[in-house]
Amino acid sequence: MTRTALLAATALLMIPAFAQETKPKEESAPKKEEAKPAETPATTPTLDFGDHSSSAITTKAWQALTAAKHAEVDGYVAKCIELYEAKALEMQKGLSEAAPKETAAEQWALNDVGTCYFIRGQSKEARGKKDEAMADYKVLVEKLPFAQCWDTKGWFWKPADAAKDKLKSLEFDSLK
Repeated sequence: MTRTALLAATALLMIPAFAQETKPKEESAPKKEEAKPAETPATTPTLDFGDHSSSAITTKAWQALTAAKHAEVDGYVAKCIELYEAKALEMQKGLSEAAPKETAAEQWALNDVGTCYFIRGQSKEARGKKDEAMADYKVLVEKLPFAQCWDTKGWFWKPADAAKDKLKSLEFDSLK
């Protein structure tokens, strides 16, 4: 493991401790060069995960995307994936097609983790990180294709379908 990866992992483990302390001690504060690995959730130790439910975290990720707070998007999405991806994959395995709208909410982990991959893909695209966006879209399409997202207008939509369109567009753009 490289020193940078080790520092990033250490910083991620320290996030809860930073959030609980009201004022970090000077001597225990990481050096500036160690505290800011590129584009990691460690740069946003003040994230509020609410009740730590997948829906609360996903909602906060959407809000961060809307506000163009991309470091926060990364932090919220990483937390949702960390806590709920295993359950999402389990739910995905039990399906042969997307759940009907009457029971779609029962696939809560699948829906929220899939939506989070889509949100992070959108965020990466907005930052010009097309390869990283494509990677998130591919995970969604290949591993979580039956995830659904509730639209506040009253229906479910499939992030994987939107991700397929995004992949086609990004792949076409890369050929130019």
